[in-house]
Amino acid sequence: MKREKSEALFEKAKQYFPGGVNSPVRAFRSVGGTPLFIQKGKGSHIWDADGNEFIDYCGSWGPLILGHANDKVVDAIKRTVENGSSFGAPTALENELAELILGNNRYIQKIRFVSSGTEAVMSAIRLARGYTARNKILKFEGCYHGHSDSLLVKAGSGLVTFGNTSSAGVPESFVNETIVVSLNNEDAVKQAFAEFKDQIACVIIEPIPANNGLLLQRKEYLQFLRDICTENKTLLIFDEVINGFRIGFEGAAGYYNIQPDIITYGKIIGGGLPVGMYGASAEIMSCISPEGNVYQAGTLSGNPVAMAAGIAQLTECLRPGFYESLESKTQFLIQQIFKHTEQLNFTPANLKLFSVGSIFWIAFTDKEVVRSAEEIDADSMKYFRVLHKELLERGIYLGPSGYEVGFVCEAHTEDDLLKTAKAFAEALAVAMKA
Repeated sequence: MKREKSEALFEKAKQYFPGGVNSPVRAFRSVGGTPLFIQKGKGSHIWDADGNEFIDYCGSWGPLILGHANDKVVDAIKRTVENGSSFGAPTALENELAELILGNNRYIQKIRFVSSGTEAVMSAIRLARGYTARNKILKFEGCYHGHSDSLLVKAGSGLVTFGNTSSAGVPESFVNETIVVSLNNEDAVKQAFAEFKDQIACVIIEPIPANNGLLLQRKEYLQFLRDICTENKTLLIFDEVINGFRIGFEGAAGYYNIQPDIITYGKIIGGGLPVGMYGASAEIMSCISPEGNVYQAGTLSGNPVAMAAGIAQLTECLRPGFYESLESKTQFLIQQIFKHTEQLNFTPANLKLFSVGSIFWIAFTDKEVVRSAEEIDADSMKYFRVLHKELLERGIYLGPSGYEVGFVCEAHTEDDLLKTAKAFAEALAVAMKA
């Protein structure tokens, strides 16, 4: 695979940006080599600066559910931007996208558009604190909620702990308001509520954790969180920035039929453009300024170009059979991968492909299910490092980390999936031998 232009661009980028990138995971630190500089994408394929073509399963980390440069999304962007890119004032497009979302989601009554998933979660935490008049939040090890200070906290050594900062620059005072417990551990949650009675404003969880592996949770566990939050007058936040609109239009709330108090969504509602959203009941959302005293603002909130792209994309997601087709493609891909490994007389016991909807994750483990971060063997990432390199050589692009998930989009064809399965089997054989 040619990399001369990507390598030259990366050398130049290192003069401008820390580590040569504008987001850490892009640096290829986990998999080695030079990051690929992507030049264009169309449908299920992307091309880098050297002209290498790949079948893409990253999809800008999930939001491109229709694929790259979808004609309807692109047309909507072009029509809208011709009238102006930003006004810092209301537009009818905000109403149209809000009506599309709220008219097809039973779990929220009012929403607020923001500019990113991080901003959506940060705002949801502030709303929960304002509504409950409490300060402490409870999060789970293995769930990522963006890079705001209160949430850049990892677990400490105890069953229930205030944790430790996972980034320099986060004051200890912020860490002391964040309680961290393990996923899938009811006793730890009960202990936290006992130790900090009437102090916890909210419990925040990725109901389908998909940023540190695909840590599928039991419905009974999510219902337990719902019940204990209700008992303690604590708000339950579902962070659906990654999984939202990926497994169904109502996301994990609809998939599990569990009512959270606040839900956050990310760039999928803007066709991949910078946008986020949080929503709740009309009562809770009435606390947001200018109606209430919880302040949150943004010049680019409800940006018309992002709204238009979101309307175009989510309208397609509402077509009958859309999500069933995506899940069918995902299952077909997984089945074909194992079919090809069998043809190579190679079916390792310590290889699993977990999936839900159109999200999948490759795990080098002998466990039948992985529900918590502690169950992921860090040493297994050595296999992914080789796998990623071998897949690139065979024209398959995944996010450059074994902790990240992959995404199937509407644009993936049967031919794409068959080529991918064959490449996967060959690459896995090399990885396991290495």
